[in-house]
Amino acid sequence: MGVKESQDGDALRKNWLAALAHERRASPHTLRAYGDDVARFIGFQATHIGGVVSEKALAKLSPADIRAFITHRRQEGLGAGGVQRALAAVRSFYKFLAKEGVLENAAARSIRTPRVRRPLPRPLSVEDAARAIEQAGEHDVEWLGARDAALLTLLYGAGLRISEALSLKRGDVPLGESLTVVGKGRKQRSVPVLPLVAAALNDYAAKIPFTGAPSSPLFLSRRGLAMSPREAQGLMQRLRGQLGLAEKATPHALRHSFATHILQGGGDLRSLQELLGHASLSTTQIYTAMDTRQLLETYSKAHPRGKSG
Repeated sequence: MGVKESQDGDALRKNWLAALAHERRASPHTLRAYGDDVARFIGFQATHIGGVVSEKALAKLSPADIRAFITHRRQEGLGAGGVQRALAAVRSFYKFLAKEGVLENAAARSIRTPRVRRPLPRPLSVEDAARAIEQAGEHDVEWLGARDAALLTLLYGAGLRISEALSLKRGDVPLGESLTVVGKGRKQRSVPVLPLVAAALNDYAAKIPFTGAPSSPLFLSRRGLAMSPREAQGLMQRLRGQLGLAEKATPHALRHSFATHILQGGGDLRSLQELLGHASLSTTQIYTAMDTRQLLETYSKAHPRGKSG
């Protein structure tokens, strides 16, 4: 029985990325970011330990060696969120190597992950969301106005991510009482459809001037191609200028608005988690923190002891 040939760090990195793409179905963005993090890690260690980063070298790295890499990246200006991602990438790399029987090293798992203060979402008010949808429908080309109004109605009325909305197909309409969407991690979830949302999408679908198979995209560009996220961003940018909305009024802000207004209306976190497609309840709980902040702001303005002077 022959001796297994040792691989260098970069070859192992490529094998790991291939596994992430095939088995974990990681997105191209995740593959690029994680791949860059581990490439930087291997490059740093080559200088740090003074030699080729082989299987043997990777197996011998200590927590101090990994902390030295993190310190180096911080000195390059990487923030807490970037450090958190870099550590996650290195841990994923080592987990893959252990799973494949290449090597075992628990050093990466012993490094404390920096806490990242997640910024609170910036939703639109109920009034501004309604104004945005109404204004979106005002277009010199009728079917494009119907498209823009339908897209924003869907984002606000069903809480979809922009990628989820733009992935809908012609065969998805006319909408019924619920809609199945594919979210992060290719997980499916069922979203209830309000009559107003169904009416807006059905109206748009009836006005599309291009023929298309049931499997073709529902949301189209002016030239009949699939509408891109950039076009949706451009739509909201135009509405910000026309309506004087805040800079944070983006397509994703409509999803935040959906979540916030449901909680304010008495909805519960568990149901909201299901509607948004969050894997963890802690992700959904950020809307509770935001609602508390708004309550405190209202209290400080209204309560006699909260007023200055």
